[in-house]
Amino acid sequence: MNDLFLPIRPLRGSYIQTLMASSRYRALGKNPMVSASREVILHCEDRVRLQGFYSPQAERDSKGLVIMLHGWEGSVNSSYILSSGRRLYNLGYDVFRLNFRDHGESHYLNRGIFLSILLDEVFQGVHQAARLSGGKPVFLAGFSLGGNFALRIAAKEPGHRIPNLKQVAAISPVISPNRACDAIDADPLIQWYFMRKWKRSLAVKNKLFPSLGLEKVLAEANLRDMTQALLDIYEAGYEKAHDYFDAYAVNNGWLKDVLVPTLIVTAADDPVIPVQDFFGLETSAACRMIIHQYGGHNAFIESFTRTSWVDHKLQEIFASHLN
Repeated sequence: MNDLFLPIRPLRGSYIQTLMASSRYRALGKNPMVSASREVILHCEDRVRLQGFYSPQAERDSKGLVIMLHGWEGSVNSSYILSSGRRLYNLGYDVFRLNFRDHGESHYLNRGIFLSILLDEVFQGVHQAARLSGGKPVFLAGFSLGGNFALRIAAKEPGHRIPNLKQVAAISPVISPNRACDAIDADPLIQWYFMRKWKRSLAVKNKLFPSLGLEKVLAEANLRDMTQALLDIYEAGYEKAHDYFDAYAVNNGWLKDVLVPTLIVTAADDPVIPVQDFFGLETSAACRMIIHQYGGHNAFIESFTRTSWVDHKLQEIFASHLN
């Protein structure tokens, strides 16, 4: 497949691409992956429970298992997950969609609040999901914050083996959370989008666990101040939001020892993740990076048929590992 991504002219704007990434329009139509899915509750350390949805092939042998990680305040039902997952399922892969803590409708499973620094529980969730492969190849695809988790899992993986993991793909991954937060807070439309989703999620959590006292967080007017208020309540060990964001940044050197083949895809016009974060990022020979001129955030939509370059690329790189 040619690595060039060139959408039709009406879809070359970064906002149009970004809006289409999560648009319900993208996920319209029947989805056999969803029809075949069943809920799985994963039990991690410290009594943490994570929700996933497993879609095994029903009428043919599976080529392998694809584990999918959504973005911040997304879910297993985000349009980009449903779109890519449907394509991979139709190609013969089993699909496991993992919800992070407090995402989707999983707020009731844990009293503790979701924090992006909680890598271990996501790693454990991916590790448990990988066991469902039955010895067949396992592939990990993460989008946005899910891409950040995917890269941190790839960096952690050499010393903590995930059974049969053959390929990692990180689409529009968060590299510097501090700069991503600043980019969101500087853009009124994107800030409104994320704050609306996060406040809705925190309100659900607060209703389920009133003793958490999240009213102060809900009263703040931007993401950085909301994060600071949450850290003050949660006592997560970070005095400033800046320090918390730095704690899950993909710092230079993190990816130098990655052994599993890892694809990193981003767009120069991404309004959420500054493209400068990728310049000079040190990686091992197992990592490959593609920076497109267009694509927005999590999108890479080619035309009004809703096809995404990402779906084709995932198909290609996963197939390269099959016998």
